[in-house]
Amino acid sequence: MIGTFAAALVAVLASFIVPIEITLNSANTEIAPPDGIGQVLSNLLLKLVDSPVNALLTANYIGILSWAVIFGIAMREASKNSKELLKTIADVTSKIVEWTINLAPFGILGLVFKTISDKGVGSLANYGILLVLLVTTMLFVAPVVNPLIAFFFMRRNPYPLVWNCLRVSGVTAFFTRSSATNIPVNMKLCHDLGLNPDTYSVSIPLGATINMAGVAITINLLTLAAVNTLGIPVDFATAFVLSVVAAISACGASGIAGGSLLLIPVACSLFGISNDIAIQVVGVGFVIGVIQDSCETALNSSTDVLFTAVAEYAATRKK
Repeated sequence: MIGTFAAALVAVLASFIVPIEITLNSANTEIAPPDGIGQVLSNLLLKLVDSPVNALLTANYIGILSWAVIFGIAMREASKNSKELLKTIADVTSKIVEWTINLAPFGILGLVFKTISDKGVGSLANYGILLVLLVTTMLFVAPVVNPLIAFFFMRRNPYPLVWNCLRVSGVTAFFTRSSATNIPVNMKLCHDLGLNPDTYSVSIPLGATINMAGVAITINLLTLAAVNTLGIPVDFATAFVLSVVAAISACGASGIAGGSLLLIPVACSLFGISNDIAIQVVGVGFVIGVIQDSCETALNSSTDVLFTAVAEYAATRKK
């Protein structure tokens, strides 16, 4: 979680340094942005305690997620058959989402055609700038931020370990675009590093689910790009709250390629951005999704091994 939150903060700083605007067909839609950090926190709290029915009816993603957590905790007391039924429903839902995302190229084709028709070919330059900023931010986190975190806990040169993780795990994950698919590669790398099997047999599968630094970067940069496009003022305190939400939301990112983009409406809702516009931002993410998702997965998966090793080396150092 520390690495994910740090990556989210780096994305915020990158957006402040290089503010990006994207093409939104409804950018002139009237919105009600929050007045400041106080209203952002108030809206966030109200969304968290919204009723589950109203959250579903109004597409209150934060409320849906909060009730999902509550139901998940309560389901621990359910019978084995009920848990198996819930798992089956979850698997079916994930499969439907995967099918939907597989149809994304058709939607991207229509989105690009619409953008070029309305704004001209020059409007595609914004996509390129956004992609460069995304990749640059991830490239900064991998060899700079993550080694700093590793050094803080290990108190020794982290770069041999960092480069090894990027070379073995990151490169493979870049082409598979799936943290779950890369689990066997990470398990073997942990074995080659001489780590404790009792540790990495748990941390690697768990990390493939919740260690999502790249996802947090994607959520923050795309959300702030939409915010800049709509002219919504953002102070650092509000951006800090966005980073917290992005880091927590990233833990629930789908394990399929492109699944992280579906969390963008959660972050957009903090700024009063309607779902219609938020979905357009998701569409922008799909346009640049091949390279973005590859880099994102490479960062996510390589840090699974990195932080597993760091935790074990740090524990050994303290003994």
